[in-house]
Amino acid sequence: MPKVVLAGGTGFVGQAFAQRFKELGAEVKVISRQAPHIPWEDQSAIVQALEGADLLINLAGRSVNCRYTPENRRLILESRTETTRQLGECILACQRPPALWINSSTATIYRHAEDRPMTEESGEVGSGFSVDVAKAWEEAFFAFDLPTTRRVALRIAIVLDDGGVMGPLRNLVRFGLGGAQGSGRQQFSWIHMEDLFRIVRFLQEHPELDGVFNASAPHPVTNRELMAGLRRAMGVPIGLPAPSWLLELGARLIRTETELVLKSRWVLPERLQRAGFTFRFDTLGKALQEIVARN
Repeated sequence: MPKVVLAGGTGFVGQAFAQRFKELGAEVKVISRQAPHIPWEDQSAIVQALEGADLLINLAGRSVNCRYTPENRRLILESRTETTRQLGECILACQRPPALWINSSTATIYRHAEDRPMTEESGEVGSGFSVDVAKAWEEAFFAFDLPTTRRVALRIAIVLDDGGVMGPLRNLVRFGLGGAQGSGRQQFSWIHMEDLFRIVRFLQEHPELDGVFNASAPHPVTNRELMAGLRRAMGVPIGLPAPSWLLELGARLIRTETELVLKSRWVLPERLQRAGFTFRFDTLGKALQEIVARN
């Protein structure tokens, strides 16, 4: 029975992955601050879980859906870099280290791009707090010398499934507020949860692959196209737009940041496609139809 360790495995993606791996017959170990899972404070239990593991996936990190106060900035950064360093140290303590370690990263590492798409080779790293977090996260991941553990950093785009960002987006559409946000021209890079899981399986099956990969569908859309596609999938003909000033006011009221909506993330999965990965949900229309049809 293959053994999979999910660090930060109680979140949106972690729960979906745990269910899928169990359905495949894997033994799944979860590291989390939530009982009854392996606690982050128990170093020896983490080492024991990692011994002989086929796969470690690190999804740990505090939600960025908050105001970027000094304290929240510290928590966002440390929840990613410190857990990554801890896992690296635990792997060094293993007699039989994990064969593959996949660490979350983020497509937000690239600059705001409305002029051209960003790939792993030609993409330009941006600036600002979120980018600094992404860079520090990847630096912590690749800092270790782990000769028997293959490593992949997944720069994950916005994950679409029943939950996560789809909840608030569907509410906006439902109440007639599903128009373009800001200029509507900002690019929206996304990936269906099923394809994200299939990417992990693909990487497992191809031992020649390592390094950085963009985990995003091959056909990003503009924000205007996103909201129109969601209205179409939900059968809602009209949606009022939200200008940037209104978004900023709303973000302050609900204690979040407009960057989550207004940054243009134009990311392509060049390395995955070159390696032969094919997407089941390659267009937004297919993804939204499947998700909306579930309920």
